[in-house]
Amino acid sequence: MNRQKIVIAGGTGFLGVALANRLAAENREVVIISRYPEKYSGPGRAIGWGGDWQAELDGAHALVNLVGKNVNCRPTRKNRAEIVTSRVTSVTRLFAAIETLAEPPKVWVQASSLAIYGDGGSAMLSEDAEADTVYPATVCTAWEDALAAVTATDIRCVNLRIGFVLGNHDGALPFLVRLCRLGLGGHIGSGQQYISWIHLEDMLDLFVETIDSPDYHGTYNATGPTPVTNREFMRQLRRVLRLPIGLAAPAFLVRLGAPILDSDPEIALTGRRCAPTRLMEHAFSFRYPDLYPALIDLFPKP
Repeated sequence: MNRQKIVIAGGTGFLGVALANRLAAENREVVIISRYPEKYSGPGRAIGWGGDWQAELDGAHALVNLVGKNVNCRPTRKNRAEIVTSRVTSVTRLFAAIETLAEPPKVWVQASSLAIYGDGGSAMLSEDAEADTVYPATVCTAWEDALAAVTATDIRCVNLRIGFVLGNHDGALPFLVRLCRLGLGGHIGSGQQYISWIHLEDMLDLFVETIDSPDYHGTYNATGPTPVTNREFMRQLRRVLRLPIGLAAPAFLVRLGAPILDSDPEIALTGRRCAPTRLMEHAFSFRYPDLYPALIDLFPKP
């Protein structure tokens, strides 16, 4: 029997490689589409955008689209243009290819971001909350607008607005751990901005469930059920690492230091408190609904 094929576009990053490993462990065929296929060292095989990647989609069970320039870069006009263009172009290019196929994928799982809600303050935001009208929310709106063409077809389309994914080998969390170990693990800015987080294993469970279950369609907040403030997040992280003291980083210092780190300071200084309302309606089972046990799993005590 042929193994079920899953195509991951933009699959060489943190989430893509983790998902490829999960799918391969379930004996599924994994194909990665990447700008740099030669650098991919995960399971399955990788093909470049200059190759015959369209043929890989023909007869595939699912397409997972994770393409997008990293948002944690200097907020220059050029970088911001590339951030939105990379996302929108990937959707339109993949859809144009799928329209030509004899047997298109049955499901399209699309990455989006909770940043669509802007700096949300303390209000609890479900999927029905309005999109903000300034950057970076406008990137997400353009991204999701491009997906409208897919949702108008018979392809089951799932749009995941992904929060802060907690992993111990890649992503943003290891950077925060390094800050803590340097004594800089206090709250950032006011510390009142919310972090809507999800453990990597729960995120992978969600990817698999949306690929497999026909009950999933439309937009979901891909985040855990217990968002916390930045102050509380850093306190719990220091607790797990057994580092009781951490210097806070005032907003002006974060903005001064951002160019040195080639990053966008507003990513750390803003936040949103989001609820996975539609996931709860599906009775999605979180392995790690609370932050402390999630961090203990990632950084167990010796």
